[in-house]
Amino acid sequence: MEIKVRFPVDDEELSTLHALAFESEVEVQPWASRLERHALTWVGAFSNDLLVGFVQVCWDGGAHAFVLDTAVHPSYGRQGIGKELVRVAAAEAAAAGCEWLHVDYEPHLADFYLKACGFSPTDAGLLKLR
Repeated sequence: MEIKVRFPVDDEELSTLHALAFESEVEVQPWASRLERHALTWVGAFSNDLLVGFVQVCWDGGAHAFVLDTAVHPSYGRQGIGKELVRVAAAEAAAAGCEWLHVDYEPHLADFYLKACGFSPTDAGLLKLR
């Protein structure tokens, strides 16, 4: 397994991984341009040049960074790839001067983020805009 930071993103490849990881239809998104414009960093896991894991970190330009889109190919799950992606992403955010790394997650991912990745639970709110 090879971990790459800020790797050149192929929109179709990342859209396919995202669809597989989240059990949805493939809808090609403009990942590369969005990441360049909005992300502090992104991290990919590769197996023989195949993208099998991904996470991005967005930020406020200051103390706060945010984990988004953590995804691991279903065939590569439960091997520690997601944990390593988040670990590298956290190190990148710290190196950029961030003091806090936030993550929102669905209840079934609590053990992953809280136990495996070391996040602390917090109260948060969510407002649906559309």
